[in-house]
Order: sequence, then structure tokens, then C-alpha cells
Amino acid sequence: MKINGRLIIFTLVLVALAAACKYFFGPDLDWSGFSPVIAIALFSGFIIKQRDMSFLLPLLALFISDVVIDILYTNGLFPYAGFYSGQWKNYLILMSATLVGWALKGRNYPSLLLGAVGAPTVFFLLSNFAVWMGEHVVYTKDFSGLMKCYANGLPFYRNALIATVAFLPVILLGYNFLTRKRAVLTLA
Repeated sequence: MKINGRLIIFTLVLVALAAACKYFFGPDLDWSGFSPVIAIALFSGFIIKQRDMSFLLPLLALFISDVVIDILYTNGLFPYAGFYSGQWKNYLILMSATLVGWALKGRNYPSLLLGAVGAPTVFFLLSNFAVWMGEHVVYTKDFSGLMKCYANGLPFYRNALIATVAFLPVILLGYNFLTRKRAVLTLA
């Protein structure tokens, strides 16, 4: 991927979209988790050839959206902080979506669909396992506690899945239009 002015603007739009979704959907538990961040991570794995650089875009989108939320929270304009203890785990787990993108490359519709379902599923499984293993959670450290943790995370998983399925085609269409002057979904 060659970096140019249009791609920088595209990146800024993705970062702004992530921040806006966190702002508008985050406080409402029915919509919490509805964010383009997993789709951005998957997309980065699809298109960025330098593997170490493929993590930069999703981490940047997540970090900047957290900074915006934290500033709003500090000024009494948002109900929760942008940064919290143990948050680094979510940043680390987000990289799994980029790894899914590496594996699939988005060259055909089945791989896009598999990525759109697989990336949020991997994120859900890993993040809820981390919550269950955490020190500050009330889940029992047995199979029953783990299943209760997964069950309580299902609304967030649903929202992440819907968001990834919705945002991934938009991101791909936007990228292909900017780089190839064609509105297509696949990257081949």
C-alpha cells in the first residue's frame, strides 16, 4: 500500500468514525460494542503488506477514540473514562482481528464473510476469557463461571458482529474507490 494524501485522509476518516461510534453508541448498553474498530483491524490485515505496520491503523483508531472519550469524561461530558486498568488487554486482543485479515486477505466474498464473522468471534472469545481470568471480576474460576462470563458478553458480541459486517464493506468500497477508482468489495 503506497501512502498518499488520499490514504491519509481515509485513515483520518476511519479514526473519526471509531471515535464517533464510541461516543454515540458506547454509553447505551444496547449498542455498546458497535464500532468499526474490528473491521478496521481486519481491513488492515487484508491490505497492509508490512505486517508490523498492519497493526498501526487499528491501534491508532482505538487509541485516539479512547483519548477523545477520556477528554470528554475528564470534562464531565461522557459517563465513563477512555482509559482504565487492564485496557491494554483489549489493544492486544484487537491484534487478533488483524491476524485474521492476514490469513484471509479478502480476495473473494467467502473470505470477506469469514473474516467479518471470524474476527469479532475471536475477539469475543479472547476478551471474555481475559475478563473471566481477571482479578476484579466476580465470576467463579470454573467452567460455570466462564460460561456465565461468555453469556454476559453476548450483547457486546452481537453488536461487534453487526458492526463488523456493516462497516467492512463500507471500508472496502471506500478504499477501492480511492485507490482504484472502482467501487468493489474484494481486494483482488
